[in-house]
Amino acid sequence: MELNGARWRKSSRSSGNGGNCVEVADNLPGVVAVRDSKDPAGPALTFTPATWRAFVTRLARRP
Repeated sequence: MELNGARWRKSSRSSGNGGNCVEVADNLPGVVAVRDSKDPAGPALTFTPATWRAFVTRLARRP
């Protein structure tokens, strides 16, 4: 899948000290992409917007 034009944003939970960081691009039609910010040229996982919403909602419910 081509992710040209993706606008990546770093997770609000990512630390600023070079630790484990996740970036998300949700500006592409019909897909949400996730990648490791330390490897921006590496692979990205893609999800449907509904699947991504379900995942984020589930995480928010964790204690």
